[in-house]
Amino acid sequence: MSPSPARRLLRRTGVLLAAAPLLAALPLLPDASPAAASTTATAAADATGTKTVDVAVNQLSPVAPTAQDTLTVHGKVTNNGRQAVTGAHVGLRVGASYGGRTAIDDAAKSGTGGAPDGTEIASKYAEKVARLAPGATRDFSLSVPVKELHLGADGVYQISVALMGQTAAQPYTQTLGIQRTFLPWQPEGADVRTRTTALWPLISDTHLTAETGTNEQQTPVFNDDSLARQIGPGGRLQQMLALGDDLDVTWVIDPDLLASVDAMTEAYTIKGVDGKFTSGKDQAIAKEWLNDLQKAVQDQKVVTLPFADPDLASLAHTGTKVTGSLGHLKDATDAAVATVDTILHVKADTSYAWPAEGAVDPDIVKVATSAGANKIIARSDTFRETGDLSYTPSAARPIGGGATAVVADARLSTAFQGDMARAENSTLAVQEFLAQSLMLTMQTDKQRSVVVAPQRMPTSSQAHALAQALHALQDGTWSQPQSLAAATKAKPDPGATTRVPSTRAYPASLRKQELSRAAFEQIQGTQGDLENFKVVLTDQSRVVTPFGRAIDREMSTSWRGRAGTSASFRDGVSTYLSDITNQVALIEKSGVRLSGRSATIPVSVQNNLWQDVDHLVLRLTSANGTRLKIGDGVSEDKAVKIASGHSQSVKFTTTTKATGPITVYAQLYTEDNQPYGRQIAFKVDATEITPTVMLVIGGGVLLLVLAGFRMYTQRKRAAAAQPQEDEPQGDAAVAVDGEPEEAPAPAGEADVPQQPSDPTADTSSESAAPSGTGERVDR
Repeated sequence: MSPSPARRLLRRTGVLLAAAPLLAALPLLPDASPAAASTTATAAADATGTKTVDVAVNQLSPVAPTAQDTLTVHGKVTNNGRQAVTGAHVGLRVGASYGGRTAIDDAAKSGTGGAPDGTEIASKYAEKVARLAPGATRDFSLSVPVKELHLGADGVYQISVALMGQTAAQPYTQTLGIQRTFLPWQPEGADVRTRTTALWPLISDTHLTAETGTNEQQTPVFNDDSLARQIGPGGRLQQMLALGDDLDVTWVIDPDLLASVDAMTEAYTIKGVDGKFTSGKDQAIAKEWLNDLQKAVQDQKVVTLPFADPDLASLAHTGTKVTGSLGHLKDATDAAVATVDTILHVKADTSYAWPAEGAVDPDIVKVATSAGANKIIARSDTFRETGDLSYTPSAARPIGGGATAVVADARLSTAFQGDMARAENSTLAVQEFLAQSLMLTMQTDKQRSVVVAPQRMPTSSQAHALAQALHALQDGTWSQPQSLAAATKAKPDPGATTRVPSTRAYPASLRKQELSRAAFEQIQGTQGDLENFKVVLTDQSRVVTPFGRAIDREMSTSWRGRAGTSASFRDGVSTYLSDITNQVALIEKSGVRLSGRSATIPVSVQNNLWQDVDHLVLRLTSANGTRLKIGDGVSEDKAVKIASGHSQSVKFTTTTKATGPITVYAQLYTEDNQPYGRQIAFKVDATEITPTVMLVIGGGVLLLVLAGFRMYTQRKRAAAAQPQEDEPQGDAAVAVDGEPEEAPAPAGEADVPQQPSDPTADTSSESAAPSGTGERVDR
């Protein structure tokens, strides 16, 4: 037992009197500088108080004992002081019971400070510590029969582990370290048990991208390999599934997680930060996780969030200002039903909406109900009680318009949001959770339904701590498990608050995390591009499904607090959609020269998609319809249908009335007259051929024909005359005066001189007719 207050005062007075002469002599010592005196005083201060030794309670069992149990406490003590602790012991102390939930809150805030409370248990159950050097740590283990705690009536008691010892600066026994916690005491079953509903969320970040492989199977592309680690052995989601399977809980599932894991069961690729793709290899892990989940939720109704868990508050506060944004919530709800039915083979319950942190206002309720959810999961720290109830009311209460607010208890829902990786933190959190639950039960004899809605994505350590608390609660004597559907149908307390908090009361800290208006405008821009693209496709599902789900992911609640990452994801979706849209495009065209009044201009369209495209119109427009007509007017439309991996040349008939360059524009349109892709422009240079020029050209052609005929006859005559020169002289005509007489020239050749040296003609005759119109002109 510790010394009485009077004896402690006497000892302290004696120490001070004995130390007074020494303190007075310090200034006379050679080394007694002010700094040295300050250091000595600091050391003495460090060696006093309950902060000298850190006491960590790492395990307490059983967490809610009965009269026949033995309470066991394990932990560590660490000397934070500058002097050794001697003659110490670690003992268990029991204080008084608490009078309400607020008293438990206050006690939790002062777990390690102040004077020791209550009475120390008999010394035979204490553990002696002969010496604890500065900075040293030592384990301790205490075991005390519960009957030795001398607990009274049912309730929540304070228990604490304290180290009593002394230091050189203060050589008397005092409390040097203490850690308080709570001990629920309900050895017999409560007359009226609280019905407790625990939500067990299976939600994750976004992992799938909008990209797919350019093959028939459309191989999915993941942005990293983190999902495989989460569902693999020891991963967060693997542990969440294993823990939840052993509890009586209500599963709350984001269908996007199911779709992502299901995509991993077949061939998939991972896109690295360098843009390179690698093949995924964790198909077996994905199949095992899905099989285990199917068994866990068999024959249960699964609370299904809209696909990708859209941020309802962002939609309500900002998205509704951007036309079309609200429509995504209905699409996400429909996709959720199909996903759960296909993968889990259970009935999806989409009647619940779960805003971030359970914070609601009238705008959020309106948005949630617009997609068919008429039950809103709220939380009591924002949906506060405004009446004079002396107890915590049941979770369900009507809020008008056929909607019901299911208000989760804030104390229980937020009990495991800290760092639960440290055994001390998780142990204290479990005890506080159970203490609050028991105190809630003891408030009244009325039957009540309580809902625990933890954070959306608890860490592995947080999930383990929550599971430990729920196990104790479900095996305990004052609570019984209940489904969320049953809690929703429970009779509301007449005095419970039913008025939804105003929009102004919405927490500013949560509003700062919402998606901006620019984000919703970008999302709608992507949706518009998708609508424009899908009408030209012969198999829309290859594009609409992956991009529709990617747009759902752009509005996910998981982006809260990660504005930069969220923007990068949106940019990636819109960029990829633009890239594949441009796979159907006009081929760039250089300038065109037209000779004549009319000609044909071809414009080529290419399709590099995996599927055929249809319902496209190519429009060619003249910048000056007076000088250059396309078809019968300023522009002309031609229907376009292109097979996968091919290009098509579309021909337009043009007529020109003047020479010179004219700009022509080519643009693809959908059948509803929406521009598709990028417009191209090129120059058409028209040159006119006049009748005079045509006459001159015709005359020139005629002269060439005549000259060719002349050359042909000359060569024919020369060839015929060559044999006559080789005949005998007797055959020749007799000339006057002994000279031979020249033979007369054939008719028509008398005036034509012989040209035996001319070469043989190598050209044929050409037509003198003018060239035809309608000449084809290529780029």
